[in-house]
Amino acid sequence: MLEVEQKFAISDKNNLIQQLKHIGASRVNSLKQQDHYFAHPTRNFAETDEAIRIRCNGSNNRITYKGPKLSTISKVRQEIELEFESGQRAFEQLAEMLEILGFQPLKAVKKVRTPFSYSHGQHTFEITIDEVEELGTFAEIELMAEESELTNAEEAIIELARSLGLSNPIRNSYLGMLLENKP
Repeated sequence: MLEVEQKFAISDKNNLIQQLKHIGASRVNSLKQQDHYFAHPTRNFAETDEAIRIRCNGSNNRITYKGPKLSTISKVRQEIELEFESGQRAFEQLAEMLEILGFQPLKAVKKVRTPFSYSHGQHTFEITIDEVEELGTFAEIELMAEESELTNAEEAIIELARSLGLSNPIRNSYLGMLLENKP
């Protein structure tokens, strides 16, 4: 499966929340997320357009590999995500293990995420509003799709974004934006 998404900077979070309620999107409780990204010991992920991160999602922890982007229209990439033991101690131990294996801590992305789910036609969209420390507020619209359904998924995301008044998608990740802003 491929992750297909578009990200947009937003200036009025409450307006977007009202629009999502109006179309019947279901809101899930907001949660704090901490994403810690790591540099590979022998590959330059900035050049290969890959990422490895561990995420603390409330008390749940996940490790994620994101492959290179596969489309110029939206952010499309392979994503492999595994849940591991919950709690801060397990999170810290996995970070330590990655460092022992030669991965170097790169940057932490901290955000408050407010997720919504919206079903329309054959698609169930994950829509999130992210308040990212040091960057601002963003909306992401995401679908998971097989490679054969990629064009259809991208078109569905573009259509939903337009209907919500979202324009000028951002292809850069939060990590990329934070690294660009680094003094």
